[in-house]
Amino acid sequence: MDKILNMEVKKLISACILIRTEKGRFNEVAEKMKEFEGVKDVFTVFGRYDVVVDLEASNLDNLTKTAFKMGNIAGVVFTETLIEAKI
Repeated sequence: MDKILNMEVKKLISACILIRTEKGRFNEVAEKMKEFEGVKDVFTVFGRYDVVVDLEASNLDNLTKTAFKMGNIAGVVFTETLIEAKI
């Protein structure tokens, strides 16, 4: 029990990744995004983007690697990553 109380709690970095897909591929891309580690939620939207990914990562390096991998998935035209700001 003492070990649990003394554990350091690590704060995760949160980000939203906005994704534009090729025409008609938004469902396919959304399903692929669910396979990435750290993904908390994925949903399709109307507007300039087609898919939004809610993501958490242990550090900026991991977040960057995941965002680049997501951008290279077939059917993705481009992404925009919004990283949580601490104010």
